[in-house]
Amino acid sequence: MVIRFYPSLQTCNPNRMMHSCLSYEWLFLIFFHGIRLMFMSSCLKSATVQAFANETDQLALLDFKSRITQDPLQIMSSWNDSTHFCNWIGVTCSFPSKRVIVLDLEDKSLVGSIPFSIGNLSYIKGINLQNNNFYGKIPQEVGRLLHLQHLNLSWNSFNGSIPTNLSYCTQLRVLDVAVNDLIGQIPDHLSSLTKLVNLSLGQNNLTGTIPAWLELLQSTNCFSENNLIGSGSFGSVYKGILPRNGAIVAVKVLNLQQQGASNSFINECNALRSIRHRNLLKIISACSSIDHEGNDFKSLIFEFMCNGSLDQWLHPKDDVQHQSKRLNFIQRLNIAIDVAYALEYLHHQCQTPIIHCDLKPSNILLDEDMTAHVGDFGLVNFLFETSNNPSKSQSLSIGLKGSIGYIPPEYAMGGQVSPLGDIYSYGILLLEMFIGKRPIDEMFKDGLSIHKFATMALQEHIMDIVDPSMFFVEDEEDANDDIEERTIMEEDPHVNNRSRIKECLISVFEIGLSCSKTSPDERMPANVVVNEINAIRDTFLQFKKENRRRTS
Repeated sequence: MVIRFYPSLQTCNPNRMMHSCLSYEWLFLIFFHGIRLMFMSSCLKSATVQAFANETDQLALLDFKSRITQDPLQIMSSWNDSTHFCNWIGVTCSFPSKRVIVLDLEDKSLVGSIPFSIGNLSYIKGINLQNNNFYGKIPQEVGRLLHLQHLNLSWNSFNGSIPTNLSYCTQLRVLDVAVNDLIGQIPDHLSSLTKLVNLSLGQNNLTGTIPAWLELLQSTNCFSENNLIGSGSFGSVYKGILPRNGAIVAVKVLNLQQQGASNSFINECNALRSIRHRNLLKIISACSSIDHEGNDFKSLIFEFMCNGSLDQWLHPKDDVQHQSKRLNFIQRLNIAIDVAYALEYLHHQCQTPIIHCDLKPSNILLDEDMTAHVGDFGLVNFLFETSNNPSKSQSLSIGLKGSIGYIPPEYAMGGQVSPLGDIYSYGILLLEMFIGKRPIDEMFKDGLSIHKFATMALQEHIMDIVDPSMFFVEDEEDANDDIEERTIMEEDPHVNNRSRIKECLISVFEIGLSCSKTSPDERMPANVVVNEINAIRDTFLQFKKENRRRTS
């Protein structure tokens, strides 16, 4: 049909005008009909595609059903043509597309294998076949499930290896194939699953090691708050159980929000691992990786100390801890000596002196024998590095100071870190151990510090400021020592017991005060501290020996 457009109606006679109007009507009808045909075609095509997709899901499920050889609970009886597959037991579909998104057949006593067609459930997000008796290999086609987030095949009889194609399931958050008969190497590609937060491979015959980040994630229950055992200026510490050997460890996740995290982390950690001393917390390993959110992740793995930190013993959180966590006088003295030995080693026996920069009770861990181990040593080497940016350098300098209450005054004045800065922290620590008060306790205000408090009480009132709990320990293992120390504290005009214990305490306080002097040059170095405090212990033990002999 040829449509002519006339520039002016004045030249058109009525008949021609009628013909033109009819032409416009035909044009509108043809246009409307064309749009309608296109819409119907699109709907038909969409419906065809949807039907095909739904049929693909249904066929995959029916193929899965055909591989079930035993079904004592008759679960598969619902999988038939009388109902839509979205209503089958264990199947969950999306709405309105009616695509399979979950297959949950946990604990259904099913026996069978998984077909290759499982890979056709292209929209599925979760597969849970836990606690059945599926056997055979896990098909590589599982790697085609790009939306898969949860895969639990545990407590079955799968054999063969872990599919390498799982690396394509980039949305995977949970992978549990524990308690099967899987063999072969643990795939390195699992480390590429950056969203994975739960990995369980135990009780198989797999070889190799779990990628470091995933192993730590697994060992700490995804860094659960229930596993959190401490936190500080350098990061948080979690209790973990390594899946490869069952070893109990402490995992310190470093706070990388601190500016200037070093690029040479692993090299620095390897250097620290070579530093060995009985009073330093042993570094087992280190991990540098990317976490499940794509952030830089760095951690240190330490020996786990079953008696926790010194802070927990000096400052119990509640009455229960207050009764169970008490340190007697000789235990406090031994811990003080252990810490002094650690500082002496770091300052005087390492090839390059190591400055701790954050010595405090929470960084001193106690093993089963109550031997003290200093942790967090050397962390400043790779958590901070020099910057040419003045504002950044200032923030780094503040970060290096340590914890409030233990920071030496010269650091606040912009002074350089030095071993004598650690000695100041040690002096404050020593006073805290025997007074039982934190240096930031609310009583220390208006110019009164723990140092001034101890200085004022040193000669005449020393017995009034010491922590009385050190003479009332209820632990059975320490009962004999406790009785002896309480006996020593009792007034006896003949042997002057109280005077002797007072002398020992004064000597301890004098070391604490000397170490925490304002001027670094006036502080007692670590090697001298070791000699002095050992002499105090020897004197005290000799005194106890004499007292025991007198009372026997």
